[in-house]
Amino acid sequence: MQEQKKVSENRKEIKLGIAIIPILFLVGSLSLVIGVFKQSPHIPLICASAVAVAVAIFHKHRWKEIQEGMVHGITIAMGAILILMIVGTMIGTWIQGGIVPSMIYYGLKSLSPGIFLVATLIICSIVSLGTGSSWSTAGTIGVALIGVGKGLGIPVSMVAGAIISGAYFGDKMSPLSDTTNLAPAVAGTDLFSHIRHMVYTTVPGYILSIILYALLGTRVSGGALETQNIETILSTLKSNFFIHPILLLPPCLVIVMVIMKIPPLPALLGGTVLGGMFAMLTQSRSLADIILSAKSGYVSETGVKMVDDLLTRGGLDYMMNTVALIICALSFGGIMERTGMLEVLAKSLLKRVKSTGSLVATTIFSCIGMNAIASDQFIAIVIPGRMYKNAFDSRGLHPKNLSRCLEDSGTLSSPLIPWNSCGAFMWATLGVNPLLYLPYAFLNLANPLVSLFYGYTGITMEKIKPNSEKSAKG
Repeated sequence: MQEQKKVSENRKEIKLGIAIIPILFLVGSLSLVIGVFKQSPHIPLICASAVAVAVAIFHKHRWKEIQEGMVHGITIAMGAILILMIVGTMIGTWIQGGIVPSMIYYGLKSLSPGIFLVATLIICSIVSLGTGSSWSTAGTIGVALIGVGKGLGIPVSMVAGAIISGAYFGDKMSPLSDTTNLAPAVAGTDLFSHIRHMVYTTVPGYILSIILYALLGTRVSGGALETQNIETILSTLKSNFFIHPILLLPPCLVIVMVIMKIPPLPALLGGTVLGGMFAMLTQSRSLADIILSAKSGYVSETGVKMVDDLLTRGGLDYMMNTVALIICALSFGGIMERTGMLEVLAKSLLKRVKSTGSLVATTIFSCIGMNAIASDQFIAIVIPGRMYKNAFDSRGLHPKNLSRCLEDSGTLSSPLIPWNSCGAFMWATLGVNPLLYLPYAFLNLANPLVSLFYGYTGITMEKIKPNSEKSAKG
């Protein structure tokens, strides 16, 4: 105990100019490696972690403490990593079991390019609102919609953008969502006040999204529809898989399980088992084939390139690259948080706050920045929520204003960053780089802007009532 005290006294204070060095290094190395070399962000994140460690050690932080920060950062996302791994196995068995092919088949038969993007937004919104899970939505219905979109000749970046918008509508608005429960808990308000207050930013953003997807739909439907390609996909799927409406049962059962508040991990594992059962019963696959597809993914060998590209995916191995990315990113975030560098950066931002508008802007950009630096949406909600709570209180602003800002930015920006755990999951699940679907994730882009508008105009920025203020102080 005395030794810890002594080390703490000898420790040098980290100044703002020094605390920002690892972040500047990360931004520069990511720009070079992703933008110029077109490589994955793993190595820049590891190198940035090394820079952060060097800064911490120079300021007398012990290696044991730094390592604990890294491990703690990774531990936060262990639940997400386990879900990611199970989703990989589920995709593999669902393709082999004819479930994904059936979803694609009936989707191609029923949806036209003109309405597809709007339909995708609404379908994913309903599923995510009912389940409270953007990951379950993307990993089930989202995978099929990507396939349908490809078959209809719609750019996958647009389709992925609509899936993300719909999936994160529920992640933000559903009372079953973990982030929807976390944000009001951190800010100091109740769940349903928080949800009602988010309607003011979410509804305008959602209406705008529908309009933009409808306009995009008219553009893609205006071109020549590749009917020959669609017929080729349909006939290939029909000749290589048993296609039947009964195969739509597993995704429906998974969604029902999540609505019934069965935790996502056992629900998705149940989906994997159902996929294997349907593969044996309807596709005459052996147990060895099912185990192989769950581990290594499904390899399509129909001889039709469009279909093979669409269906060759999934499996535990398929997700390992993403798991490594999440671990690298959260190691960096853990070092920055444990050594106090994130706190130094946040305090410097608060010094610039002069009005309610600038406080809202600082909160929103801090959440987005935290998603990029700490690579986890929970950290991006918790840390800014802790830091800015007193600032909102001192201005007489109701805590639900803070909780709304945390969701408008912390929740919605997380899937737009490739190395964030959410962005990495969506990249692995949908097969589209977040930087490509970012311009089309209209709800995720619109909500922070609407929130900023309210902050600077004062619209919907509810004040604490005198009696609640008294009870808060008491």
